Amino acid sequence: MLFILSDSDRDRLATLATDAGWKAASSRRSEGAERRYLASDAAIALVDVRGGNSGLIELLAGPVEASGGALIALVDVAEIDSVASLIGLGATHYLCAPFDLAAVSATLEAAHALTMRLNGSGPPSPSTTAAGSPVQRRTRDERDYLTGLANRQAAVTWIEGQLSGANGAPYVLLLSIGPFDRVNAAYGQTAGDALLGRIARRIERAVEGYGAADTLIARIAGTEYMVGFVADKSGADVPLSLARSLIAAIGQPFSSGDHLIRLTGRCGIAEGLVGDDATRLLRRAGTALAAAKQSDGEGIHILTARERVAEADPDRLESDLRLALDRGEIEIVFQPQYSCRTNALTGVEALARWNHPHYGALGAAALFAAAERSDFLLPLSAHIQAEALKQAAAWSDDLGHLRLSINVTASDISQPDFLAQFSSIVDSSAFPRERLTVEITESGLIEDVMKAAALLDRLRAMGFAVAIDDFGTGYSSLAYLKALTLDYLKIDSGLAQDIAGSEKDRIIVRGVIHMAKSLGMKVIAEGVETDEQRSLLTAEGCDYYQGFLRSRAVSSEDLLALVTG
Repeated sequence: MLFILSDSDRDRLATLATDAGWKAASSRRSEGAERRYLASDAAIALVDVRGGNSGLIELLAGPVEASGGALIALVDVAEIDSVASLIGLGATHYLCAPFDLAAVSATLEAAHALTMRLNGSGPPSPSTTAAGSPVQRRTRDERDYLTGLANRQAAVTWIEGQLSGANGAPYVLLLSIGPFDRVNAAYGQTAGDALLGRIARRIERAVEGYGAADTLIARIAGTEYMVGFVADKSGADVPLSLARSLIAAIGQPFSSGDHLIRLTGRCGIAEGLVGDDATRLLRRAGTALAAAKQSDGEGIHILTARERVAEADPDRLESDLRLALDRGEIEIVFQPQYSCRTNALTGVEALARWNHPHYGALGAAALFAAAERSDFLLPLSAHIQAEALKQAAAWSDDLGHLRLSINVTASDISQPDFLAQFSSIVDSSAFPRERLTVEITESGLIEDVMKAAALLDRLRAMGFAVAIDDFGTGYSSLAYLKALTLDYLKIDSGLAQDIAGSEKDRIIVRGVIHMAKSLGMKVIAEGVETDEQRSLLTAEGCDYYQGFLRSRAVSSEDLLALVTG
């Protein structure tokens, strides 16, 4: 796969690349080129820098090198003297215009040979290649000479070893440091190089605090560092916690003579999946890092199941889902809910996770999308409800105070016998009705509000509490809430996180909370990730919250440890 970035010759380059046997993903716009390259799964990027567009090389050099790829600069014959500086910026090859099929083919072959060598899949390439394409020399040594850390090749070797081992799935954290160009401009290259080593020491100290046995720290490219480690199931929160520690460590000022240098970190996190190789895992971590750089939050992005499933074959997911129940691949996990004011654990939301044998852990969004496509939604929903209730009914007395929230879908409530079937599932489990909340999304109610109101009233009359889930995701008619009798309103994660944004954002969230409270509802905020968000939500009257700030969704065993530990 080849990624092409050219304003004037995109189509011709793509045609010649195809004629040479390559698949091409191409773009004319430089905006978002870094993210589009990572999403393209391309091994090689060909960038048109004619007319002085050398900044495009700097833009893509980091992600290309981090993914073990090659970067070709397209220059005009009159600009041949600029090649040396482009190589210094990160280009590995060049293609000279005017060009033809033979030149494009030879340059791509040379670039491909480099990617094979960097990823341990072929013999070393020479320092110069056909079509006048010089290749940047890279050492095969296992150490980075500026920091003393492992280098990219050592990182690839380590990842491959962990992926083939039996100790658990490795996590890869890519950490990008900035703004380093200002450091070099203000203090010189020597000071900048020394600072890279000092950053490495801080990373080492931050990682030491987690005591993981299988850990590797590497400098991947420029100001990008990698931390790789293996976390067992009980350490599901470790990647996010470690990322926060790394960013906090980098955020402490560095001294340089009488000056203080302030840097910031951004972190992308990806987990190794079945069938991964090192290049694929590093590329996914690079995709997460690109998202972290574009976000306005704490600068951390974990590649979600929804993003991972974009790589999956939907036909395979549909066929595999029908076997997933029998093979025990559908796991029930519980998302803890906490009081905003006391931080006490008060309840949990039951969620489903699909431990796919090839694609790894896929969340509810991917699971239910596959179920909807394969007309398997009702059996899946009934299984999840029954299994969650079965587990909750078996909890020890230490968990006996927790409320349990269970999701029902629009397809569920459209069934004529829904109430009878649902109450039968609950009573068969022996879980007490007075501790159960039924969560229904807005989309499940919007088509017939009066019918929905009658259904919710009957659920409440049967002893269940009722909540509207994902409020603020696009339907959000304030008017129809007047017709519904509800116990809880759950604010969607995007809306909850907006409270730490602009004053207008906070006014909108405040209005939703105050409206819900005036209608007699308790308010639960989803997706809370920072103390600032929790504090602001609490100040506006929010009652409960859930999210990565305190815990991810956990198993019944880990939930007990949260309460008793």
